[in-house]
Amino acid sequence: MSLTHPESGVRRFVFDAIAIFVLVLSGGFFVLPILGEDPKGGGNAAITAEEIRAHVQFLASDELEGREAGLEGAERAARYIASAFRAYGLKPIGDGGTFEQRFSFVARVVPGPMNRLRLKTEAGEREFAFGGDFVPLALSSRGAVEGEVLFAGYGISAPELGYDDYMGIEVSGRLVLVLDGSPDGQDPHGRFQGYRAPQRKIATAREKGARSVLFIAAEGKAEEDRLAMLRYDPMFGEAGIPVLLLGRAAASEVLRIAGRDLAELERSLASTATPRSFVLSGVRLVVQADVEKEMRQTANVVGLLEGSDPTLKDEIIIIGAHYDHLGRGGEHSLAPHRMGEVHNGADDNASGVAGMLELAQALAAARASLRRSVLFIAFSAEEVGLLGSNHYVKHPLLPLERTIAMFNFDMIGRLRESGVIVYGVGTSPFWQAALERANENARLNLRFRDDGVGPSDHTSFYLKDIPVLHFFTGVHEDYHKPSDDAEKINAEGAQRIISLAYELVRELDRQPTRPAFVRAREERREAIASGFRVYIGTIPDYAESVEGVKIAGVRPGSPAERAGIRTGDVILRVGRREIRNVYDYTYALQELKEGEEVEFVILRSGDRLSLKVTPERRRAF
Repeated sequence: MSLTHPESGVRRFVFDAIAIFVLVLSGGFFVLPILGEDPKGGGNAAITAEEIRAHVQFLASDELEGREAGLEGAERAARYIASAFRAYGLKPIGDGGTFEQRFSFVARVVPGPMNRLRLKTEAGEREFAFGGDFVPLALSSRGAVEGEVLFAGYGISAPELGYDDYMGIEVSGRLVLVLDGSPDGQDPHGRFQGYRAPQRKIATAREKGARSVLFIAAEGKAEEDRLAMLRYDPMFGEAGIPVLLLGRAAASEVLRIAGRDLAELERSLASTATPRSFVLSGVRLVVQADVEKEMRQTANVVGLLEGSDPTLKDEIIIIGAHYDHLGRGGEHSLAPHRMGEVHNGADDNASGVAGMLELAQALAAARASLRRSVLFIAFSAEEVGLLGSNHYVKHPLLPLERTIAMFNFDMIGRLRESGVIVYGVGTSPFWQAALERANENARLNLRFRDDGVGPSDHTSFYLKDIPVLHFFTGVHEDYHKPSDDAEKINAEGAQRIISLAYELVRELDRQPTRPAFVRAREERREAIASGFRVYIGTIPDYAESVEGVKIAGVRPGSPAERAGIRTGDVILRVGRREIRNVYDYTYALQELKEGEEVEFVILRSGDRLSLKVTPERRRAF
């Protein structure tokens, strides 16, 4: 809130044998209190702040190196969770009778052996050096191109803001050279904030006909620049054209041959906020980008607590929390100056996993009185696009049609006076009154949100018509930073939240029938700041890799629903903008105007269809 393989059986057995102990750093010494006194669930069933704190201290320790999906730290976290499930007496229903549901994903893109950049001038040719002079970006497609070079300033086309680096310039067939940043620098509140992303600059250049994009690094050597650290982005996929990063020294040399000075161009753009685009006279570049996708394996950790009722035990309540985090940073870190430091993710989401484990222990102790079955899932690869939960709903271990509800815990470790935000309350008429009854003892300040869609794993289940609740104590100054450490967790607050959830699960289990599912209307206030002026009502499938954007859901009563867009449709074009990925779709929607009909070209069951959509104004709150 993104290349390892399964270990040998011997090493895994040894780790499982010892991982039922929690590693706690106490007074400078390592203490190993036992997780569960009774592996069958007959031990201490109390939900305690002490145990929550112990779970967090292990999961958020430096030894786990930020739990990046597919790396050893996340594998250790997964084994720890599986060992806890075993200690509580949960049933392994994963691969081969284990607690794991493994899957593969594209972890990163690495340079291949055939990258090349060559400068052609009337005086001759010059070969640039890979690494120092240039590197391909992780967003690049493979390919080789040659052509004239267009310097396009910041690569921003924002006529609605009175700024367009491409105005009056022929782009088609050329290679576009652009600066990082924008006319207002990196100001997070600046008016160009929504135009700085490399993905948007690439999409804009490609739409205008560029054959390649070359970014100018802030560092002298390309390989040392922050843009060189970009990772594979599943929501963007490939650029569709070669994309390189030029070291500042190499870019200065190319511009100097055309009679231009890079530092002077930067000063002029910064001082006047007026585009200074031009074709580099007498300069041609030969670009060859070679990138390779590196796959990793990771696993959801799954454990089943079977119900006791002969009939109702076939109905499943899912309780989930993601256990992965950012490793040592990357592009999702909000502390870019601290790249390489461990991002421990104590709140995001060791706190949610700790809460889930306490809930598993408490419900396991009460198994004799549980009528329905409860499936606990610790999801992996949430930080790179809800991949673990998306994999589960596409490959369910228990039938989704028998799954009656899903509870999600993501960042529950910073309870403050502002209270707990509970998302998904509008996904079933059962939720609100039941939450209020469960809260009579916990006395939490609950803030209800109807929507079942949000940036965490409950979304994957809501889109399969399953009632969901997501518990969240809010973003804070340590979010996605190395400073999200265990000592800052409010374990007593998390204990209160999990105690409330326990009462809620017990009440749900006592119901004679499953809760009704309702498609909640979107709460539109949260998207205003992202630059959306209009409302369409589509929900993209962020984990699906297709050419275009596959729609995972359509809001009831929305412009998209009225136009005939359906779940499963693949959007190929919006107006004149071709859609290759979620970024293209996002930028297209940001350009739409209220009440102005626009053509959507979609792919449905192999047929291309044209639908007319009339955007509505997005309400401000």
